[in-house]
Amino acid sequence: MTVRIGDVAPDFQQESTEGRISFHEWKGDSWAVLFSHPKDFTPVCTTELGEVARLRDEFAKRGAKVIGLSVDGLGDHEKWADDIFETQGQRLNFPLIADRDRTVSTLYGMIHPNANDTLTVRSVFIIDPRNVVRLIITYPASTGRNFEEVLRTLDSLQLTDRHSVATPVNWKHGDDVIIVPSLKDPEVLKAKFPKGWTEQKPYLRVTPQPDL
Repeated sequence: MTVRIGDVAPDFQQESTEGRISFHEWKGDSWAVLFSHPKDFTPVCTTELGEVARLRDEFAKRGAKVIGLSVDGLGDHEKWADDIFETQGQRLNFPLIADRDRTVSTLYGMIHPNANDTLTVRSVFIIDPRNVVRLIITYPASTGRNFEEVLRTLDSLQLTDRHSVATPVNWKHGDDVIIVPSLKDPEVLKAKFPKGWTEQKPYLRVTPQPDL
């Protein structure tokens, strides 16, 4: 199965380090970040889980829940959590799905057979309050993710949902943004962007971030 941006995120029930998860029910009306790991007791994954535990409050500030996944069993997850604390100084503080039967991995297309036919790649799905998939990032097993970038993309999605803007290259919270080209009415523009804007081209109008 292939999950694409704009699809409803598949629901599932699976065991986790925080009990049996019914995904849509667990998620509720929050944003969610679902991310997969190739295998327990692997070095890159260990550093990633420690970082997400450290950043959990940052995700919570954005109304987002985080949930991880590995294809190993619950017993291994619980033992691995001790290693994560020992090496990264962070306790696991979010659910880690035990997807031993590959149910969730298959639903979300996390196993790429030409890379490895049993282990998941490093997939990231950002899912909005309506359960719609808004962003997908896929990394190979050898490359650790930048979770500050995941936070940045979450900031962009939430900002652009609230305002008629897009975020330019390398944007981060507080930087100028771009007025969407479809917005043309001068009176509407003045009302929406009272700080004004710079028109570099008719389709490229730069304005300060409107919610600051």
